[in-house]
Order: sequence, then C-alpha cells, then structure tokens
Amino acid sequence: MAAVAQRWLEKHIGKIWIVAIFAFLYLPLGYLILFSFNSTRQDTVFTGFSLRWYQAMIKDSRLVEGFLLSFRVAIMSATLSAILGTLAAFVLVRYKNFFGRSIFSGMVNAPLVMPEVIIGLSLLLMMVSMQRALGWPPRGTITIVLGHTLMGMAYATVVVQSRLQEMNRSLEEAAMDLGARPFQVFTLVTLPNIAPGIVAAWLLSFTLSFDDLVISEFLSGPGVTTLPQVIFSYARRGVNPTIFAAAALLIAVVTIAVIVYSILLARQNRRRQRA
Repeated sequence: MAAVAQRWLEKHIGKIWIVAIFAFLYLPLGYLILFSFNSTRQDTVFTGFSLRWYQAMIKDSRLVEGFLLSFRVAIMSATLSAILGTLAAFVLVRYKNFFGRSIFSGMVNAPLVMPEVIIGLSLLLMMVSMQRALGWPPRGTITIVLGHTLMGMAYATVVVQSRLQEMNRSLEEAAMDLGARPFQVFTLVTLPNIAPGIVAAWLLSFTLSFDDLVISEFLSGPGVTTLPQVIFSYARRGVNPTIFAAAALLIAVVTIAVIVYSILLARQNRRRQRA
C-alpha cells in the first residue's frame, strides 16, 4: 500500500506543487473578494451577501478621486512607456554598434533591478531640485506620471525588444529594396509586426502604474493621492470592509486588462497562422 501511495505521489507531485503555489497566491485574493460582499464588518465570519461596502466605497470621495487619478496616471504613463520603450528597443535591436550602447542598455534596464524605494527617493530629490531651480514640475500628477513612466519604460523595452528579435528582418529588407525609406519601413512594416508586443507593453505598464504605491508616496503632492495610497492609509487604521471593496475593484481592473491582452494576442496568433 505504501509503495502504491509513493508511486502515486511521485507521478502527481508536479501537479500538487503547482496547485499549492496557485492556492498560496490566489486564496488570499479570493478571501478578500469574498469578504468585500460581507453584510457586516466581520473579517473572519461571512454573515451574508451584501453590496453595502461597494455603496460605501462609491460614496467615499477619497476612494473615488483616488481611483480616477490612478486611472488617468496609468493611461498617461503607460502611453509614454510604450512609446519610449518601443524606441529604446528598436535602437538596441537594430543598431548593435554605437557609442555608449552598453551604458544606454544598462540605464534602460536599471529600474528592473533597482529597489522602488531607491528610485522613488532619487526621483524626489531630483524633482525638488528642479522645482527650486526652474519652478517646474510641481509635485503632483505630473511627477507621479514621470516616475511611473521611468518604471514602465524599462518593462516595455524588454517586452518590445523580445518581439523585435523574433521578427523576420527580410520583411524590412524587402520593403527597402522596393524603395521604401527607413521611416516608411518603420511605420508600415515594423510597427504592424510588433504591434502585439507594444500592446502587451502598454498593458503591463498600465498595471504597474495603477498598482504602484512606493513611487507614488514619494512623488505625490498635497491633495494628490492615488488609489493604492488611499487604501494603504485606510488599512493602517484597522480593518475596514470598504478597503476590501476598493481592493476587489483594483483586482477587477487588472484582471480585465490581462484578459483583454490575452484575447488580442490569441486573435493575432490566429491571423498569423491563417496568413
């Protein structure tokens, strides 16, 4: 009997390990979402289904303003990150030898391994110095967007760079042989081929910006508070089911972004296979 159990365990150990990892990652999220619908303030006993905390969240002006601000900041920073990341990736992939390439590559990838506390503190010092010397930028939405763009651009560069490396260079060479200029090749051939990578970079940057707390804490100004900052400030005061509702909404936004990207990627793959 023990031998049979051992063989069964050896055969299914991989599946058990994967299930355990996913349970460790996602059960807390499920717990949070479940108790966001609790009818009372209890965080250990589910007493009944209710939407009272979502109604309270909608009436909470700080949460609503924080959500709208986070959404605007995420859209702006994701767009800037996708544009700058695409240009940086194009330079790194298509131009192998130019002066300062190693330094440029290191500077682009540095935010991937640098602690966010260090990034936020360094950006804060730089923004304060610029504001004293030039009077710009004021601490608030602009500084948060710039900080999130720095972080998102690094991730966007990696995503678009991998897409460019997989692209068939013969398409660009054929376009140039037919008389297309470099800018036309980039806009008419390269961009359409790497579009799924750019979309993925945008969605990844959007998610990182929407969820960010550390950099926002350093760069936000008076009266400018993102949704993660509001949730964090509420959580420090104790258990508040309104936080559960706000966090569940945050999870829903990120999940929708991932689903949209997956659908777009699947459609793009099907079109490529048919072609």
